[in-house]
Amino acid sequence: MSPLRKTALVAGVLYLLTFVSIPTLFLYGPVKSANYIVGPGPDTAVIVGGILEMIVALAGIGTAVALYPVVKRQNEGVALGFVGSRTLEAATIFAGVVFLLSIVTLRQAGAGAAGLVTGHALVVLYNRTFLLGQGFIPAVNALLLGSLLYQSRLVPRVLPILGFIGAAVLVASDIGVLFSLWGQFSAVAALATLPIAIWEFSLGVWLVVKGFKPSPILSSSYVDVGDAFLGMPGNVIVTPTD
Repeated sequence: MSPLRKTALVAGVLYLLTFVSIPTLFLYGPVKSANYIVGPGPDTAVIVGGILEMIVALAGIGTAVALYPVVKRQNEGVALGFVGSRTLEAATIFAGVVFLLSIVTLRQAGAGAAGLVTGHALVVLYNRTFLLGQGFIPAVNALLLGSLLYQSRLVPRVLPILGFIGAAVLVASDIGVLFSLWGQFSAVAALATLPIAIWEFSLGVWLVVKGFKPSPILSSSYVDVGDAFLGMPGNVIVTPTD
């Protein structure tokens, strides 16, 4: 297996791994209830959900790090931006986990009714952090990585186009939530996440099954235009347009 194929395989597996947090839609149900702190029952579901989200955060960073050596050949600045946005996304996910686990701590410490207001505030913080970290930032990720993949043709162009569409729909949904046109967890908001989810899942499957398509940037003689102006060796290869 060539190094490029290994890179594509690792990136694809990590992209698919980012979907392991789907069960948190149900696991976090109890902790978000109004009386969770004073109610009975185990905290296992919340803890498991937190672990799954931490896996997603680390896998998200991994996708950017794995793809960086390849996509930087198209545009290093945008590739670095993708690594940065993935890292920021992971930071917001970790922050959200901290908020919910803090509610568990209040419950285990026997805060009782006195801790209900704090618990409600922590849930609100989690929801807003989720809106930013797993609502808006994935749209930024799609625009950054999608532009690199579209220009380089490392994958079929229909995939990044789907990412562009998903980014636009997701941002529109987030704006609607901010202006109270619909709820953050309404059917409209849920449907708006589908295009971006399909983009990421399809990209992961393609990279695992097919790997990278032949592209000028994969040529050993390729250098970017900036390097050419600096007098570095190699041939400048311009990606053809449709």
